[in-house]
Amino acid sequence: MWQATDTAWSGGTELAGGAGVHAGLGQQHLMRVFDEIDYGMLIIDAQGRILHANHLARHELAAGRVIMSYGNSLLGSNAEHTSRIQQAMESSFRGQRKLLMMSAGDKELALAFTPLSHPLEADAPSVLVLLSRQNTCDNLAVRMFARALNLSPSEESVLMGLCRGLAIAEIAEQHGVAESTVRSQIKTLREKAGAPSIRSLLHRVNSLPPVVPALRIITPMPHNATEFSHP
Repeated sequence: MWQATDTAWSGGTELAGGAGVHAGLGQQHLMRVFDEIDYGMLIIDAQGRILHANHLARHELAAGRVIMSYGNSLLGSNAEHTSRIQQAMESSFRGQRKLLMMSAGDKELALAFTPLSHPLEADAPSVLVLLSRQNTCDNLAVRMFARALNLSPSEESVLMGLCRGLAIAEIAEQHGVAESTVRSQIKTLREKAGAPSIRSLLHRVNSLPPVVPALRIITPMPHNATEFSHP
C-alpha cells in the first residue's frame, strides 16, 4: 500500500518509494484548483494589491455589491466597508485572523482574513481572504448527493427546499401538494439518507465538499483583478 511521507508533500513533490519522480504544480494548475473551490478566494500582498482572485471572487468583485476592486486593491462598496476591510487586513498582516460580516441592501457577505505567512518567517507577507458561499443549494454536491441516494425528482426538489430554509407548508405550496405529501417525502428522504431527523439530514448536506457547477467554471472572467476594476 502506498505510504505518504514528508517528501511526498514537499515543494518538489517527490513521490514515496524512492522513484525520484517530481511533479511540481505550476501556476495554471493551482489556478484551476482554486476555481474548483465553491468559495471566493483572494490573495492580498503587503501593499494591499490583489495577487490572485479565483472565479467566484472575480464575479463578486465585478458585481461590486459589497466588495470591489480599484487599482488592483480590494475595497468595499462604500467608505465604511473599505475602512473595515483595511483594518482587517492590517490585523492579518500582524498575524491575526479576522472575520467580517458585511451587507449592502439584501446582499450579505462574510469575509475571513487569514495570514499566509508567519511574522518570524522571511517570505513576503500575504493574506488569504475567503468569501462566504452564498447558498448551500448552489453546491453541485447537493445534486450529486441526491443522485447517490437515488432520490426521485420530487424528493430531490423537497431536499432543495429544505436546504433553502423553507418550511413544510412553503414547500407544499410551492409544489402544489398537501403538507402530508411533503412530510411523507421527507420521511423517505431521511430513510434513504439514514438520518434520524431533518436537522441531521441538513447537517450531512452542509458538510458535503463544495463542488462548483461546470457552467460556472467555464464562464469567461479575467484572472487579472485590474481588468475588472471599478472607477
